[in-house]
Amino acid sequence: MSRAAAPWVLLRGLTREARHWGRFPRQLGEVFPGAAVICLDLPGNGKLNGMESPPSVEAMADWCHSEIARLAIAVPCRVLAMSLGAMVAVAWAQRHPGDVATAVLVNTSLRPFSPFHQRLRPANYPRLLRLFALPASDREIESALLQMTTRRVSDPDAVVGQWLQWRHENPVLRRNALRQLLAAALYRAPQQSPLERLLLLASARDALVDTRCSLQLAARWEADIAVHPEAGHDLPQDDEAWVLQSIQAWIRLGEWEGPGACAHSCNGVATKA
Repeated sequence: MSRAAAPWVLLRGLTREARHWGRFPRQLGEVFPGAAVICLDLPGNGKLNGMESPPSVEAMADWCHSEIARLAIAVPCRVLAMSLGAMVAVAWAQRHPGDVATAVLVNTSLRPFSPFHQRLRPANYPRLLRLFALPASDREIESALLQMTTRRVSDPDAVVGQWLQWRHENPVLRRNALRQLLAAALYRAPQQSPLERLLLLASARDALVDTRCSLQLAARWEADIAVHPEAGHDLPQDDEAWVLQSIQAWIRLGEWEGPGACAHSCNGVATKA
């Protein structure tokens, strides 16, 4: 199997499912023709909403290992993940080294490299407390999530309407949401990167997670990083074209020039921290 044809596995974040990627998986497949693109729902989310969410990020990673074996997905694969999904990708690569060769992590935050107030911006505490602790309508929840995670959506009502439909079709149980939130809060990443090649994508206007989380991780792990100047936490939702261009340039440089090829620039946006 050529590196160009290595499959992509996509992982979403807290309570989100495969459909929240929108058009992105199809477009990723067009950028990398011949490479399969597989979107996994973590247990408790999406089509797996009837399952209990694993109690830890490590358990979620073990589930991913078992699931790609069940689906007969070729390894090592490439993983593109965001937020909680990015934590799972790191744990997956650490616990099952043969599964993941390359990863792109979007707006993630990891202990011990960043303090809690950077991993979750304090301005969100009151809103999240109301959403989780007090009765709220589905529309209120999805509207709040959109406001916290995006900056560049042209038709917010249409997006919220689509998210509401998915919520009604595959509702995430409150206890599963809390289990995922607790797992993310407790996860502690290794001191050294378990990934052969790593690109971090971050958003300068992320209202949920401080951009310094990605910058600090890039510095500690000597990873490549690209920062979007205007997007919010859900970077693929805000600017999928930028994400695709950044990944494509980074992959091409690595394949032509070898590890560390993005040490200075990658599509004009990425730098080695």
